[in-house]
Amino acid sequence: MSHGILRGDHHVHSTFSDDAVSTLAENVAAATAAGLTTVRLVDHVRQSTTWVPEYLAAVRDLDRPEGLTVLTGVEAKILDATGALDIPALPQGIDRILIADHQFPGVDGPLGPSAVRERMAGGWAVDDVLDQFVGALIAAMRRHPGNQLAHCFSLLPKIGLAEDDLGAERVQAWARTAAETDTLVEVNEKWGCPGTELLRALRLAGAEIVASTDSHVADDVGRYARIIPILDALESSA
Repeated sequence: MSHGILRGDHHVHSTFSDDAVSTLAENVAAATAAGLTTVRLVDHVRQSTTWVPEYLAAVRDLDRPEGLTVLTGVEAKILDATGALDIPALPQGIDRILIADHQFPGVDGPLGPSAVRERMAGGWAVDDVLDQFVGALIAAMRRHPGNQLAHCFSLLPKIGLAEDDLGAERVQAWARTAAETDTLVEVNEKWGCPGTELLRALRLAGAEIVASTDSHVADDVGRYARIIPILDALESSA
């Protein structure tokens, strides 16, 4: 089954990220070789990051092959339950902020997965954990509208939970908020999420879904395998 969204890759890292190995130019060349029509060049930021103007200048200087739209982005983790992001003041030119669940958004700041599991073992109810997590995602979308959710719900298995634990009410509230705030939601090759049921909720709510590899090396740009059955299942149930 052919999926038009696979002609784009909306989450591609370069050497501006400390855990990636390919340059911006190498990623653009890889996107062209993969037959993509859109690539979003994305790198990790924190509140202390100072290189965003340099990154934007480097993107402007790229040779852009005909037929390829090159977009920009920065990826920032959700810091807490209010939806605050770990992000510096951004200059003009960033198309989308990628809102990432790298850690659990605690009341007083981010919590690592092991800390969440320990608190759950100590009696933190699953419903309360999920309410806080989904509430933080919704708050982040409302505080930072017009952006993109990166590998959303990739944190769940790290804390011993799954998308099936979310329940219809939380999923519907999340999907409605994505639609209302013009938030793109990527289906992520690296993490295999969100799954079919969540994508179906997004579609019913009118939210826009894009594809991403979350690549950290140019050879992976636009190369999809893991998310194809997720999309096949979505289309077969349409």
